[in-house]
Amino acid sequence: MPFLDRLQRWADELPDGTAVAAAGQRLGWAELRDAAAALVPAAPAVTVLSEQNPLRFAVAFAAAVAGERRCAVLDPAWPQQLQDGIAERIPETFRPAAAPVPGPAVPGRPAGPGAVPVPDLGQDLADGPPDSPFLIGLTSGTTSVPKAFTRSRRSWQQSFDASIEFFGLSREDRTLAPGPLAASLNLYALAECLYAGAEFHTLEQFDVGDAHAAVSHDGITRLVLVPTMLRLLSERGLTGGVDGSGLRSIICAGSKLDARTLEAARRWAPNATIFEYYGASELSFVSGSGLRPGETPELGGTGIGRPFPGVEIRILDDAGTQLPDGRDGNICVRSGMVSDGYLWGDDGQALRCFDGWFTVGDQGYLSCGTLHMLGRRSDMIITAGTNVYPHEIELALASVPGVAAAVAAGMPDDVRGQRVIAGVVPSHGALSATALKAGIEDVLARNKRPMEYFTLAELPLTDRGKVSRQLLLDWVTAKDTRIRRLA
Repeated sequence: MPFLDRLQRWADELPDGTAVAAAGQRLGWAELRDAAAALVPAAPAVTVLSEQNPLRFAVAFAAAVAGERRCAVLDPAWPQQLQDGIAERIPETFRPAAAPVPGPAVPGRPAGPGAVPVPDLGQDLADGPPDSPFLIGLTSGTTSVPKAFTRSRRSWQQSFDASIEFFGLSREDRTLAPGPLAASLNLYALAECLYAGAEFHTLEQFDVGDAHAAVSHDGITRLVLVPTMLRLLSERGLTGGVDGSGLRSIICAGSKLDARTLEAARRWAPNATIFEYYGASELSFVSGSGLRPGETPELGGTGIGRPFPGVEIRILDDAGTQLPDGRDGNICVRSGMVSDGYLWGDDGQALRCFDGWFTVGDQGYLSCGTLHMLGRRSDMIITAGTNVYPHEIELALASVPGVAAAVAAGMPDDVRGQRVIAGVVPSHGALSATALKAGIEDVLARNKRPMEYFTLAELPLTDRGKVSRQLLLDWVTAKDTRIRRLA
C-alpha cells in the first residue's frame, strides 16, 4: 500500500484536522478522502496528471492511484506538445479495451486513446496489491520526451517506513515543501505525510516571501527542499528577521550542501537537524546523514552519510566486481525500494543491474561505512592519468571564506589530456588565487587541485537554471566579460 489505507484511517481519527494546506486554503482529512473518493468511479486505468493547484492535485492524485490504477505526474510548465507526447507513449498494455467515458472532474486526463475505468480496477478509495505498479515516474522535463519508469506500491511503503524512521517524522510535524508537486522530491513528501498522518504545506509556486510567511504563521516544523531554495530562505530570512527557530528538521536533496548554505541554514534555524541525503528517482533513498544543532560539520568533504534503513551499498566496477574501501566506482544498491525499471527510454546505461545490485551511474567510494559521492562519470576530468570529479573540487572551494559558489571543469591540454580549472563567485571582497590554493590545501590531494582560477560575475547556467561546466569552458575560450583570470 502506498498511502490510501492510511488516509482512510486519519480521516476517521482526525476528520477536521488539516491534511494539505496551500495559499491560505486547506483540506481536512475527511474532506480530502471524500473528494478523492468521489472521483474514483470515473478515474481511468492510467491518469496523466498535470495540475498547478496543490489542493486539487492532492485530490486528483489520491483518486488516480486507487485500486490498481496508475498515475503519471507531469509538470504543468512543460510544453503541451511534450505532455501530449508522454500521454501517447503509455504502453498499450495499460489501456483497457472498453468504450471511452468522460474523464475526472479534477484536471488530469486518460493516458492515450481509450484509457477508461473498468470494473476490476475497483470503485473504492483503497490501495491495490502491494506488488502492483502505481506510479509512472519521469526523469526530466526537457524538450525531448523523458525516460519513464514505474514504481510498485510496496516500494513506496518501504520508502515511507525508511524515511519516517531516518528523518523522525511524527504526526505532530507540519511539513513545508515549497517546490512544485510535479517534482519527485515534493510528490514523495506529500505522500509520505499522508501516510504518516502529518500536515503537509506547499505553495502554488516557489516564492521566498510566501515560504517565510508559512514558516512564521503556520507553525512549520519541517522543511523539504533543494539546496538553492534553502540558501535563499536562510540568507533572506537572516537579513529580513524571519524567525526560523521553530524548525526542527530540514531535509535537503539534490546535492551535498556547500559551506555557505549550511552556515546560513544553521544560523537561521538554530534548533533544526539538517539532513542531506543521496538518492535517485529510480533507486529511492540510498544514504544520508543528519547534522544536529551544535555539531561541527565536515566542510569541503564528499561524505553523504551511511546507508538508509533497509539499504545495502557496494562499490562495483564496470564488470560488476566489488571494490575495496577507498576505491571509487559505480555506487550500487540493493533494497526493496528500487523501481521496477523503464517503460521507455532505457539505453542500457541509465539503470544498470549487477546480479541484483542497481546503479544509475553515479560514482563514489565507501570509507568506514560512509558513502562519498563524487558525481556522474560523464562529468569526470582525466588529467595526467588521474580521475578527478568536479563536484569534489566545488565542495572544497565552497568551504573557503569569501566564496559564494564554485564550478570546476576540465580544459583540453596537450600534455595532460585535461587540466583542471575552477571559477568562483565571491561572496564579499576580493579573492586571490593564493587564498583559494591555501583554502583547499588540506582538503584536496595535489593532483586534484585546479591549475587555473577565475572569478565569475555569475554562475554559468543553462536556460533551465542548471550549472553548466561546458559554458564555463566556453567563457574561458571566448574571454567572456563575465570571467576574469586570477593571478
